[in-house]
Amino acid sequence: MLESYVTPILMSYVNRYIKNLKPSDLQLSLWGGDVVLSKLELKLDVLEQELKLPFTFLSGHIHELRIHVPWTKLGSEPVVITINTMECILKLKDGAQDDHESCGSSSTTRSTSEGTKTSIRPRRIQQTTPDPDLPPGYVQSLIWRVVNNVNIVINNLILKYVEDDIVLSVNITSAECYTVDEFWDRAFMDISATDMVLRKVINFSDCTVCLDKRNASGKIEFYQDPLLYKCSFRTRLHFTYDNLNSKMPSIIKIHTLVESLKLSITDQQLPMFIRIMQLGIALYYGEIGNFKDGENEDLICHTKDVLGNISGLEDEIGHDMQYVSSESHVQQDDDQQQGWVSWAWSFVPAIVGNDDEEGDSAGTDDETATNQQKSPTVKDPVVSIGFYCTKATVTFKLTEMQAESSYYSPQKVKSKEIICWEQEGTTVEALMRGEPFFDCQIGFVGCQALCLKGIMGIKDFEENMNRSDAEAYFFNCGENLSTKGMTYLTNSLFDYRSPENNGVRADFILDAAAHKEMYTEIAGMQRFGAFYMDYLYTMESTGGKGSGNQAEVSSVKIEDLGRVQEMSTKSLIVGPLSLRLDSSAVHRIMKMIACALEHEYEPYSKSKQDFVDGTQAMPSLEEISVLEEYIPTRITNFTILKCTVTIPMAEFNLLCHLLPIIMGQKSSSSFLNTTSLQPLRPLPCIQILVNKIVLEHSLPMYAEQLVQTVSSLNQPSDNLLHYCYAHCYLKIFGFQAGLSSLDINGLYSSPASVVPPFSTAFYGKMLQLPKCWSKRSHVALKECIFELPNLTIQATRAQTFLLQTIWQSWVYIGSVNSPVVNEALLNEVFQSSGVKSKNPLPTLEGSIQNVELKYCSTSLVKCASGTMGSIKICAKAPGGGGKEKLIPLIQGPSDTRDLHSSKWLNESRKPESLLAPDLLAFTIQVPQHKDYNYNSGAVLLANMQGLTVNVDPVLYTWLTYQPQKRSSRPPMQQPSGSVSLGAPVTRKKEDEVSVGSMPLAKQQSNQASEYASSPVKTKTVTESRPLSVPVKAMLSSSESCSKSPEERMKEFIGVVWNAVKRLTLQLEVQSCCVFIPNDSLPSPSTIVSGDIPGTVRSWYHGQASMPGTLVLCLPQVKIMSAGHKYMEPLQEIPFVVQRPILEEGDAFPWTISLSHFSIYTLLGQQMTLNLIEPMGCTSTLAVTSQKLLAAGSEYRHSFVVCLHVDLESLEVKCSNPQVQLLYELIDIMNKVWNKIQKKGTLHQSTACAESVSGPAPPSSPVKSSVGTAPPDTSTCSPSADIGTTTEGESLQGGDDSPFSDSVTLEQTTSNIGISSGRVSLWMQWMLPKLTVKLFAPDPGNKGTEICVVSELEDLSASVDVQDVYTKVKCKIESFNIDHYRNRPGEGWQSGVFEGIFLQCKEKLVLWGRLLVSWEMWRCLPFLY
Repeated sequence: MLESYVTPILMSYVNRYIKNLKPSDLQLSLWGGDVVLSKLELKLDVLEQELKLPFTFLSGHIHELRIHVPWTKLGSEPVVITINTMECILKLKDGAQDDHESCGSSSTTRSTSEGTKTSIRPRRIQQTTPDPDLPPGYVQSLIWRVVNNVNIVINNLILKYVEDDIVLSVNITSAECYTVDEFWDRAFMDISATDMVLRKVINFSDCTVCLDKRNASGKIEFYQDPLLYKCSFRTRLHFTYDNLNSKMPSIIKIHTLVESLKLSITDQQLPMFIRIMQLGIALYYGEIGNFKDGENEDLICHTKDVLGNISGLEDEIGHDMQYVSSESHVQQDDDQQQGWVSWAWSFVPAIVGNDDEEGDSAGTDDETATNQQKSPTVKDPVVSIGFYCTKATVTFKLTEMQAESSYYSPQKVKSKEIICWEQEGTTVEALMRGEPFFDCQIGFVGCQALCLKGIMGIKDFEENMNRSDAEAYFFNCGENLSTKGMTYLTNSLFDYRSPENNGVRADFILDAAAHKEMYTEIAGMQRFGAFYMDYLYTMESTGGKGSGNQAEVSSVKIEDLGRVQEMSTKSLIVGPLSLRLDSSAVHRIMKMIACALEHEYEPYSKSKQDFVDGTQAMPSLEEISVLEEYIPTRITNFTILKCTVTIPMAEFNLLCHLLPIIMGQKSSSSFLNTTSLQPLRPLPCIQILVNKIVLEHSLPMYAEQLVQTVSSLNQPSDNLLHYCYAHCYLKIFGFQAGLSSLDINGLYSSPASVVPPFSTAFYGKMLQLPKCWSKRSHVALKECIFELPNLTIQATRAQTFLLQTIWQSWVYIGSVNSPVVNEALLNEVFQSSGVKSKNPLPTLEGSIQNVELKYCSTSLVKCASGTMGSIKICAKAPGGGGKEKLIPLIQGPSDTRDLHSSKWLNESRKPESLLAPDLLAFTIQVPQHKDYNYNSGAVLLANMQGLTVNVDPVLYTWLTYQPQKRSSRPPMQQPSGSVSLGAPVTRKKEDEVSVGSMPLAKQQSNQASEYASSPVKTKTVTESRPLSVPVKAMLSSSESCSKSPEERMKEFIGVVWNAVKRLTLQLEVQSCCVFIPNDSLPSPSTIVSGDIPGTVRSWYHGQASMPGTLVLCLPQVKIMSAGHKYMEPLQEIPFVVQRPILEEGDAFPWTISLSHFSIYTLLGQQMTLNLIEPMGCTSTLAVTSQKLLAAGSEYRHSFVVCLHVDLESLEVKCSNPQVQLLYELIDIMNKVWNKIQKKGTLHQSTACAESVSGPAPPSSPVKSSVGTAPPDTSTCSPSADIGTTTEGESLQGGDDSPFSDSVTLEQTTSNIGISSGRVSLWMQWMLPKLTVKLFAPDPGNKGTEICVVSELEDLSASVDVQDVYTKVKCKIESFNIDHYRNRPGEGWQSGVFEGIFLQCKEKLVLWGRLLVSWEMWRCLPFLY
C-alpha cells in the first residue's frame, strides 16, 4: 500500500544519479526494508548538467550505498540513506568545446531534452497512481512526513580537483544530515499549521584539505602538510513556509559554525593556494565558461545556460512551462557576478528537496495544468547563507628537504613555521531573493599577526631567545572576543536571541535605501570592530515591457539599461590597527611575496583588447534620454580608521636575497650561515599615525556598450562623459609622523613630532576603452588632481641624524649584524620627562600651504598645472627666561617690490595679507607625439611671487650639530668585528657568506690599491705625449666613461635643444630678497609670525642695536618667447595657444629682462649703506640649429647661439664697516662649510661597507686611464715617475698586440666632436657706465671722510667662439678716478689737484695729467 507511493520517490533519486541499476531488483530489496548496493558508478553527465559548474567529472563512484526504510514505523522513524566512501575527481572544462557542448545552442539538443521530459512525465504519473484504499489526504501528509525526516549519512567523502600541477583534495570522515526540533535536538518532526517551520542539522566531522604538487606524470613526489587537518563544523538549516501546501519555502536559512579553523600553508603551497583563490574569483565574476572574444554564439549559449537554470527551478517544482522574468535577461553580458548568482539560485530546489516528486506523485494532470498557469506568480524565496568561525589561524611555513639517516631512505619534507595570522569572530553572510537582490557581509572582531622561529638563517624568534609575545606580534587590529562578546553571531541560527530561536518569523531588509540606512559603517564596526564589508547588488525594473525573445540577449542593449536599474556598491571598513614593520616582519612578508611569485600560472581570463565596432549605429534620442536618466555603476568605498604604522631601524637587512626575486630576477646567492640575533634596545623607530583614510572608486557596469554608444554621439553631454570614466578619490585625514624608541621592556617612548597632523586628497579618473575615442582628441584620457591644504615638517639636527640612521639601515643591504646607534644621540632626541637639557637644540620648522596640482592627458597633449599658496621656514631656538625664540628663515609670498632700496625701512609697510596671490602658479603642456603638426609646440607658463630669505646664524648652529661619540650597545653585546661609531650613521659589517658581491668588492679594491701604489704599474702622461689606448680596450670600458666632457656637454645641449626648440615660454619671477645677519634676528612677539621684512624693520627701529646685516636683493626676472602675448599663468588644461610654434627655433629669440638688483648693508644706529645701487638689464637670446649628417645615418645638430645683453648703469659703493661685515660673514660661512665638509667625510668613511680605509680606487686600470684620467694627468699625480712612462708600458695588459689597431685618445675625441655637431657662440654685453666709490675715514683728520670714485663709461664686450677660433673684443670709452673729502659742516668737496687721480678719455681736460702723490695714495681705503 504505502510502498506504491514511497518506493518510486526513493527509486527516482537513486536511478537518476547511479548507472546500470535494475529497477526491479532495487524495488524488491527496498520492499524488504533494507537495500545494500556496492561499487556504484555515478552518472557524471547528469551531475554536470544539474550542477551547471564549469567543471568536468573525471570519475565518480560510491563504494557502498545503504537504504533503510522502516515500513512499519514510517510515521515515527526516519528513512536512513548511508553512503560509505564516495569519491569524485573534477577538473576545469576545456574552454570553448565544453561551452558549446553544454549550452544547448542547437535546436536538436533542445528538442531532445524536451522530448525526454515529456516521455518521463507520463511514466511517473502512471507509476504513482493513487491507491483507492487510502485517502489522498492521508497519503499526502505521510509522504510529507517521510520526506521531511530523511536522514542522510556519508562516511568518508573524498573530492579531488586537479589542474596543471595542482591536486586539491577534500576528505570528510563523516557527514550526517537529520531533522531537529526547536531546540536543535534530533527529532522526528513535521510541519505544523501553527509553526510551518522545518529545521535540519548537518554535522561534518574531521574535514581535511590537502594541496599538493604533482609532476609531469601525474604523481605526487612529496606530500605537503594539509591545509586543514581534522576540522569539524556543524550546519543548521531553517525553512519557513507560507502555508502547508507550499511547494517552496518562503525563507531559507543555512548557517555554518566552526569553532576552530587552523590553516597551514607552505611555501610550495602558496602559489597553488593563490591559484585556487583566483579560480574562485573567476567563477564568481563568470570569467570561466563565459563568452570569449566577443563571440555572439558563445554569448547566446551562456545566456541560455543561465536561463536554463531559472527554468530548471520551475521544472523541479513540477512545471513544464519555462518561466523567464522580465529582469532575468538583462544582466547576462557584463554584470558578471550574476553568472554566479544564477548558478547558486539553481540549487535552491535541491536544498529544499523533493518538492518535484511530491507534486508528481500526489497531483493529477489537471493539477499540473493549474500549476503551470500559476507558475509565473511564484515568489522567489529569501535565502540567507552564513558562515561563522570563532577562531581561525593561518600559519605560513618554509619547507626544506631532509634526507633520512640511511642512504637509501627517501627524502622527507621538513617545515618550519615563520609567520602566523590569528583571527577571532569571523562572519560571512549572504542574503538574496532571486536575482534582483544580493547582499554579502563579511566581518571579524579581531586579528593579529606574529613572527615564529627564524627567517633566512637569522634566529630572531627561536624558543631559546626568550623574547616576549609583545615583540612577536607585529600587527594588531580590532578587539578580543572576551571583551567584545559574541556579536559576530547576531541574528544567526546559533544566536539564542535570534527570531528563529524564539519562535518569531524573521524580517529581512530587501530594499537598497533601507539597507544602507540600517547597515552603516558605524553599525558594522560596532558589531565587529576589526573589519567589515558590505557588498550590495540590486536590480529594479522600471519599464513595464516584456522580457523579449532570447535572441536579444546576445548583447546588452541601451534600452535594456534604461528598463532595469542596477546598482552595485561595496563598503569596506578596517578598524583601528597597529602595524610594526621591523626587520623580522618585513623579511617574513617579503619572503611570502617571493614564494608567491616563484610559480606563475596562465591567467583564467585574458584582458580583452579594446574592441572598436566601426558599424556602431547612432543611438536614438529615446535611448539617449534613457541613458541620461540612469547609468548602472559599480561603487567601492574603502575606509581605514586610526592606523598606526611603526618603522623601526633594521636590526638585520638581507633584502638582497628577496628583492631580485620580487623584481623578476633570479636570486644570486644562497642563504647565509645561521646566526643568533641580539635585539637592539633602545631601538629608534618612526611612528606614523593616520586618523582616517577613505578611498572611493566607481566605474560603469557596462563599459563597453556605454562607451561605444557615447563615443558615437557628436556632442555627448557632460553627464554621459562622466560615466565613461573610472573615478578614484583618495582622502587622508590626520596624517602625522614622529620619532620614538622601543626600550628593553617593549614600551615606546613618547614620540617626538616630526610631521604634525595634516590632511590631503587625491582625485583621478581614467577613460574606459580609449581606442573608441581616437577621433575625439579633446577628450581627456587621464586626469588627476592633488590637494594639500597644509604640510609642516619640524626637526632638530639630531632628529634628522636619527632619521638618516633609520633610512640607511634599510637602504644599505647585506648586513647580518645589528647596527650601532649613538647613545648621546638617542638621549638628545628622547629626553627624559622633567629633565632639562643643558644646551637645547634649535628646531627647524617648514610649512607649505594650499598646494594644488592637476594633470591631464589627451591623445595629443600631456599637460599639468598647479599652485602653491605659501611657504614658511623658521627656527625655534631657546631664548632667555626659558622662552622660545622664533626666527623666520624663509617667507613667501612676500611683497619685495620696494626692498631693492633701503627707503622701505623708513616708510610705513602693510603686513602680509591673507589674500595675497599664490607664491607659485604654473601651467605646462607637452605634445604626446613630436611629429604631430598642429599645435605641436610645448608651452610653459609660470609666475612666482616675491620671496624673502633670512640666512640666520641659528641655521649654522643647526647644520653643524655633532653628537658625542658614545655607543648604546655595551661592548659585551657587540658582535665580533663591529665598530662603535661616533656619527649617528649606521655602521655595518658584511658577513663573508652574504651576497656574493662582497668578496668580489674586496678583491677589486685590493687589486686597485695595489695597482695605484706600485711604481711599475702606475702610468702618467705629459701633455706632449698623447695617451694611446687600443680600440678594444676602449670598447671594453663602460660607455659612460669613454665620453669626453666636450661630448657630454654637446649631448646635454642637444637634449636641452629638443626640449626648448618648440617651447613657448612665459616666465615671471618677482624679486627674492636675502638677509644675511651676523647675529640672530628673532621675530618680536608684535610681528606676524614669519614676517621677515617686518622683523628686520622692527630691529632696525628698535632700541637694541641691530646686528650687521647684508641685504642681497636678487633681480626680478621676465622671460618671454618671440611673438607670444601674455597669458594668465594658471590655465584650464588642456588649452590652446594663440600662436602655436610649428617649426623648431620659431620660439626664439627670447627676451630676458632683469630689474631691481641691489646689495646694501644694515648697520647699527639705523645706518644703511649701499653696496650696489639698484640696476637691471635686458637681454635677447637667439638660437638656431641646422642638422648635419654624421657618421652612418644619424643626424647631429649644429648650433648657433647669440646672446645680447644691455646692462643699466652699475654703481658700486664700499666702506670700512661694509668690508668688516663682509669679512665676518665670509669667515662664519667658511668655518661652517669646513665643519660640514669634515662631517661629510666622516659620514662617507663610516657608512662605507668595506674594511678598506678610504674610497675604493677604480677596479680596472684600463677603465681608470680611459674614463677618468684626462691627457694631462701628470699634474694630478705628483708622485708619478714621468721619466719612465712610455706608450708601450701604458698599453701592457690592455691587448695581446697593443700596436695593432690602436688610435690615440685625442684623435678619438676630435672625431667625436665632428660627429656630434658644432656649437658656435656669439655674446655681447653693453654697459653704459660703471661707477665704483670707495669710502674711508681720514686717519690724519678726525671726522673727515675720503672717497675715491672710479668711473668707466660705454663699456662693451663681445665673445665669438667658433670651431676654429675664439675672438674676444672689449671696449671702454673713458676711465676716470677722482677723489673727494667730506669735512664736518662742509660736505663733499674735491680733493687736492682738483680731485683728479686718473683720467683716460678721448679728449682730456686742460690740466689732465697723471698726478701721483702721497696724498693720492692715502685716499685708498684698503691701505688702512
